[in-house]
Amino acid sequence: MKHRIVRRIRRPTAEAVRALAGHGVATIHEAQGRTGLLQPYMRPIFASARVAGTAVTVSCHPGDNLMIHAAIEVCQPGDVLVVAPTSTSTDGMFGELLATSCVAHGIAGLVIDAGVRDIAELTALNFPVWSKAISAQGTVKASAGSVNIDLVCAATLVHPGDVVVGDQDGVVIVRREEALEVARMSAARVAKEEVTRKRLQAGELGVDFYGLRETLRTLGVEYVDEDHDG
Repeated sequence: MKHRIVRRIRRPTAEAVRALAGHGVATIHEAQGRTGLLQPYMRPIFASARVAGTAVTVSCHPGDNLMIHAAIEVCQPGDVLVVAPTSTSTDGMFGELLATSCVAHGIAGLVIDAGVRDIAELTALNFPVWSKAISAQGTVKASAGSVNIDLVCAATLVHPGDVVVGDQDGVVIVRREEALEVARMSAARVAKEEVTRKRLQAGELGVDFYGLRETLRTLGVEYVDEDHDG
C-alpha cells in the first residue's frame, strides 16, 4: 500500500461551518436523514466539549501516533483531526504534548477511534476530544500511514474536508458539498421542534400531536378500562 500526505484539500465555507456549529449533533443527524453519526462509544473527554470544523483525516497504525504528528503540519486553523487506526486499538495515542501542538496551530479538536491519555491536562487546555477509550498505554512513532484520505472512523465514512460537529451526544459528519443545505434543514428542524415543544408544554399528548392513535389501532393495541388479567 502506498502511503501519502495530501497537503491541500477542499474545505467548506466558513459560513457553512458556522451555520452547523449553531446546532447540536442530534439535530444535524436527524436533519440529514439520520446519517453521519459515529458509533456511540465515541465520547467527549469532558462535559463541555464542543466542536465544529473541517476534517483532516489520519490513517495510522494502531499504537503508533507518527501520522498524527505529520498531520498537524497540513492543518489550518479550525480544522478537526479525525484519526482512525487501521485495526482496533485502545492505546493512548494522543496526550498533552500533542494537544499543546494542536492548540498552537489553531486545530479545533480531535476525534480518534482509539485511546487518549492525560485527561486532566487536555481538560485544562480546553482541547475538545472524542475518543473510544482512555488509556495510559504508551505508543510509538514508527509506522507509515496517510493523511487526508477517505477513511472509516467509528463505522462512518469521512472525507477530507467534511464538516465535523461534536458535543455531549457524540460526533456527526456532514459532507462538505451538503454542509449549507444540512445547516438549512437543521434550522428548519429546530423551528419545527419549538412549535412541538410549546404544544407539549401546553398539555397536548404526543399520541394526538403525532397522530399515533391510528398507529396504535393498526398494530392491534386496545384500550380497556380494567386489566382483567391482574
